[in-house]
Amino acid sequence: MSTKRSDTGNDVQSSGLKKVVAASMAGTVVEWYEFFLYASAATLVFGTLFFPNAGSELEGIIAAFATYAVGFLARPIGGIVFGHFGDKFGRKRLLQFSLVLVGVATFLMGCLPTFQQIGYLAPVLLVLLRFIQGFAVGGEWGGAVLLVAEHSPEKSRGFWASWPQAAVPGGNLLATAVLFVLSSTLSDEAFLSWGWRVAFWLSAVIVLVGYYIRTKVSDAPIFLKAQKEVIAGDKRYGIVEVFRRYPRGVFTAMGLRFAENILYYLVVVFSITYLKIIVEMDTSRVLLLLLVAHALHFTVIPFVGRLSDRVGRRPVYFAGAVLAGTWGFFAFPMMDTANDFIIIIAIMMGLLFHALMYAGQPAIMAEMFPTRMRYSGVSLGYQVTSVIAGSIAPIIAVSLLSTFDSSVPVAIYLAAACLVTALVVLTLKETRGLSLHDIDAADAAADAAATADHAAQVSDLGGASRR
Repeated sequence: MSTKRSDTGNDVQSSGLKKVVAASMAGTVVEWYEFFLYASAATLVFGTLFFPNAGSELEGIIAAFATYAVGFLARPIGGIVFGHFGDKFGRKRLLQFSLVLVGVATFLMGCLPTFQQIGYLAPVLLVLLRFIQGFAVGGEWGGAVLLVAEHSPEKSRGFWASWPQAAVPGGNLLATAVLFVLSSTLSDEAFLSWGWRVAFWLSAVIVLVGYYIRTKVSDAPIFLKAQKEVIAGDKRYGIVEVFRRYPRGVFTAMGLRFAENILYYLVVVFSITYLKIIVEMDTSRVLLLLLVAHALHFTVIPFVGRLSDRVGRRPVYFAGAVLAGTWGFFAFPMMDTANDFIIIIAIMMGLLFHALMYAGQPAIMAEMFPTRMRYSGVSLGYQVTSVIAGSIAPIIAVSLLSTFDSSVPVAIYLAAACLVTALVVLTLKETRGLSLHDIDAADAAADAAATADHAAQVSDLGGASRR
């Protein structure tokens, strides 16, 4: 006997939903493996191979982080382009394209000649490929989380939509694991010469697996209904329409993202620099500690997603913002001990605080926008913030550390960001259990009312001109 799917999706078959989650996660793991691989390589490899003329090791890393930031600059562009076409042609098609694009860019990074071989053309090509990589990743997140969120039952949307979020540390875990194996089995000379390239070349294999899995799912019925209205010209969509109708949603999403994004890149990227340069730990030891922390992060995110379904989106997010503001003040002194157990506790606490904010983001942002412009809305709010938050967080942190020779200014920088996000959370409406169909109905009613008002104004103007 077949199971009829209700409007709210509460009786969705578990196996079908799990397939959607698996498809979303598979591609997301691939794309973020490649994105974070660059982040780790920026600290471990690129500063030496592509920016050898820097005055000091920290300055070389800052230069490498500058190219790292280029990927973030490209992400809003990718979010806008993919969001626009994703709202019209579907989440699945755009996700498959983004997966192939980021895979090609990452593979080619592994083929790049170094500065010693071709001079300044080497960092130029690196920046170009990083831009393409960032463009593709910018379109990935919104489509991946919406593919799940729009299939999910409303009462457990926070839980199911958190799984693509868990795929982000999953990709980081995979990238860190590959680099750890290579750095611990090869000599420093071999790793710098060719070992790091293997990690980039492996992306080709992973992309094929992710692409195949994504061919096995389809877009959600609620999207297919909205898509017909968009294609028929009955409904408008895209970035202009989002800003015209839902500017508050876009800016709220940006505020929510601000501290979360900064915290994450301080924990997973800047910490590598801090432990390697200040604490003077060897590369494989640092990567092993991060490997354990990423595994915890991957595990805890779905539990926090479930918590947001039970107690609400706002209290969980607010707790994360407040706790994250304290992290820098105790985490860096813990790292200074050079004790592996104490360091791993510091990193784990940072990622736990991050999970309290990160897990609920897909559900919160999906519940801010109607289906016809949801991809554009969530991608814009999520990716634009990356430019002013995560992209420059490692650069700011390294610069503060280099200038003041102290981790305290870095901790203050993070605390200030967390204050901004905490204030935004206080303005947030609680949307736990909200039906996406109700959001679409309210949007349609508001659109009809606006059209009627416009028609009345035109009629009044016409009558006045005749008089």
